[in-house]
Parts: sequence; structure tokens; C-alpha cells
Amino acid sequence: MPERLHVVESIISNEEREQLRMLEALLFAAVEPLDLATMRNRLPAGANVEQLLRDLQGTYARRGVNLVRVGDRWRFRTASDLAHLLRQDAVEERKLSRAALETLAIIAYHQPVTRAEIEEVRGVSVNKGVIDVLMEAGWVRMRGRRRSPGRPVTYGTTIGFLDHFGLEQLDDLPGLEELNGAGLLEGRLPPDFDVPRPTGEDDPDEDPLDLVDRDDGGDRP
Repeated sequence: MPERLHVVESIISNEEREQLRMLEALLFAAVEPLDLATMRNRLPAGANVEQLLRDLQGTYARRGVNLVRVGDRWRFRTASDLAHLLRQDAVEERKLSRAALETLAIIAYHQPVTRAEIEEVRGVSVNKGVIDVLMEAGWVRMRGRRRSPGRPVTYGTTIGFLDHFGLEQLDDLPGLEELNGAGLLEGRLPPDFDVPRPTGEDDPDEDPLDLVDRDDGGDRP
């Protein structure tokens, strides 16, 4: 939106204008979404990164690419109404199985969640390979360990999951009415049925993974 860019440039100092250019370059060159700490470290000391992001977001609001927030990070993304221009027909080497899709949905809505809890929701056992596939895709991660006997590993989604599905945060996951409207909930549901909302990053029943867990990636007893 050229007029917006003109307005922004007309009311900011030369120093802020240069900081906007630097931030714009950082975001365009980034392979993955950038967090505030990374941007602050790369920009001159004292730069108001939050305000610069707001100005840049307004500048790109109606352009072919938009500046969007993904979790606690930021990136440029093709405008949603133009995404069809970049789609290409391609043969996928591997599609997610129904078990993997169901497991991903359970992790997304119930996180932090253990494998036993996933199995309880699904009603069938979960092959560890299913979770491995989701982790290899970059959509699921080991979060910590449940404060319960056996100290089972808990799982949650990643920034990559939010980015792939066009979500800014977990609160943007579709709720009961949206799922019903999309025809994804079939049959008559119990009167007390509800779609769970995922817990935030801090969970009182969960401890962070220690260094050994991160190194071996195992679901040890």
C-alpha cells in the first residue's frame, strides 16, 4: 500500500527509517520465522522492534506478501487470497496416514499430552513410529515429562505446525462450532461434548526435558 508507506516514512526519523529497512531485510532473508530476541540482537541497540513490526505490518497489509505473527515469531507470507497462484500440482512422496492425522489432532488439542493419554482418546494403541513421523515433519516435539509415576514424556506442537496451518497461536485452532460448520464432526454428539483447548507453555503437571532426554530422544521409564 504505497500511501501507507508514504505516511509511515513521513512521520519517522531517518534512524527509524533505516531500522525499518534493516528489519525488512532480516525478515525477507530468514528461512524460518524470527523471534523478538533474534531481531533485537541484529538491529541497533535501542531499536523499538515491536513498533517497527507494527509499522512494517501496516505497510504490507494489502500487498502480495504480508507480515504475519506465528506463535511468538514473525515472518513474511504470501497473502492468503493469492496463495492459489503459487500452488503446483505435485505427487507427494508420503501422505500422513489416518492414524497420524488423528494423533496430530489429539496432540494439538490436548497438549501437553503423553502417549498413553493419546491412546486413551483414540481408543487404540499408538505406534511410536506414528509420533516419529510427526516429529520428522517438524510438527510435533517432546515438551517435557509428566509429574506422575514413570515420568512419561509429554508431546506438543511446534512453530512449524502453526506456520504450516496458517495459525498465529494455538488459540486460533478451530472450535466446536467451526468444526461442525466444516462437517468434520459427524453424527449426534453427546450433550456435554466439547472441543478441548490446549494448555499454554507452562503446565503445573509437567517438568521440562533434561539434557539426557534431548540427546537420546527416548521415551524412557
